[in-house]
Amino acid sequence: MKNFKTAIFGLAILATGFATAQETSSVSMKNMLKVGISGGASVPSENASANLGVDLAYQNLVTPSFGLGIATGYSHFFGQENNGLDNNDFGVVPVAALFRYYPKNSGVFFGTDLGYGFIVGDDKVASNSVVNRPDGGLYLKPEIGYHNRDWNFTLHYQKTFTSDEGQIGTQDYNAGALGLGIGYNIPLGK
Repeated sequence: MKNFKTAIFGLAILATGFATAQETSSVSMKNMLKVGISGGASVPSENASANLGVDLAYQNLVTPSFGLGIATGYSHFFGQENNGLDNNDFGVVPVAALFRYYPKNSGVFFGTDLGYGFIVGDDKVASNSVVNRPDGGLYLKPEIGYHNRDWNFTLHYQKTFTSDEGQIGTQDYNAGALGLGIGYNIPLGK
């Protein structure tokens, strides 16, 4: 797990360095790499309190208003105590298709990521429980935001659906959060 976090951190630093080396005014924005950070509150907050994450995506503007691509990243959920259960931290690594609609060159946009969310971390839901955490499930991340040529600011809901896996008594296993994000667009040329 530590190696995975180090790799994500290194990739973010590399992408940031690449972004500062680019002169974006003359480069086509049809293909781009999107690098961002996000954070939010776990909803509902039974086994986790909050999350922080890094986002990485590739997007191709099929038309000036519609983008398709792939998205991944890492979202860390912070476990919390709940009715005597010491819930463990866990992470979600999505592998998803990216869909975006941009009504104008700058302004409000709508989108979603849809795919599979791999849940990683401790094998148990809670440190004082024998119930195994789920391995993953359907991943959905609808969002609304503001964009310009270089930046994206979002309000989003992310959820990995795990059905009844990881449930302990009346505590459902939740891998969902309502949050805010900021991302930077790195043009990749034509």
